[in-house]
Amino acid sequence: MYKALYRKYRPMTFDDVVSQPHITTTLRNQLINGKTAHAYLFTGSRGTGKTTCARILAKALTCLHPVDGNPCLECEICRDADDNALADIIEIDAASNNGGDDVRDLRDGAVYTAERCRYKVYIIDEVHMLSKEAFNALLKIMEEPPPHVKFILATTEIHKVLPTILSRCQRYDFRRILPSDITERLMYVAEKENIKLDRDAAELIAKTADGGMRDALSLLDQCIAFSEDVTLDIVSGAAGIAGREPVFEILEAVADNDAANAVAVIDKLYNMSKDMQKLCDELIAQFRNVMLAK
Repeated sequence: MYKALYRKYRPMTFDDVVSQPHITTTLRNQLINGKTAHAYLFTGSRGTGKTTCARILAKALTCLHPVDGNPCLECEICRDADDNALADIIEIDAASNNGGDDVRDLRDGAVYTAERCRYKVYIIDEVHMLSKEAFNALLKIMEEPPPHVKFILATTEIHKVLPTILSRCQRYDFRRILPSDITERLMYVAEKENIKLDRDAAELIAKTADGGMRDALSLLDQCIAFSEDVTLDIVSGAAGIAGREPVFEILEAVADNDAANAVAVIDKLYNMSKDMQKLCDELIAQFRNVMLAK
């Protein structure tokens, strides 16, 4: 069965995580020194590695033979964790399990020791979507957690998380991934998949992804479905991007006060099913470039 690229090339150790050394180095040092916290909060925009790092941290905490703060990936615990068959790592999607009863069930289960591992690790994704009642129930167990329990919370909307929860977690802010790092990762994936990917096409994907590795790999997947020779034109078509020439035509029309020509170019792009929101983003970016040049 075909597996999407963002799943197939999901990092398995902290060393594989891209553009987040301020986080991965700290977590590895904590694991090496045996000074891990009882609760972590990972925040940042989508596709920056929050859930990935949560899973790596959970595996490293439960691994039988960790290597320099990384999970070994070879022991039975690591293998079962990768197959989602390890009962001591519990992943909860707060978007669909956001009621007070759901968190009370978590709290009731947390009092029991882990079945096979040193710790029982709860990963709560999109934690900001918990109801107020659920937050209060979670706060109760996080105030005085059992020594065998670890919490890893992840969110894209940190402002919606209660301050009382924030104060009980070690907070880690995930940065948007640099376009250059995304480009190199895309070239690496293309080489592994025996796909011809032009570097300028990879750079356009990286720019379009807006700092999210998952978005970049998903767009590459879409381009590969069209052709195994991924060029700039294929990426532009798949992403709904107008491209450089139409943007310059619109800018020249604006500079010449030629509204008719500007509208004609926009109408042509609209009929080609280009994304109008992305066209606005492209125009804003180009106006910014002009401003900086001046």
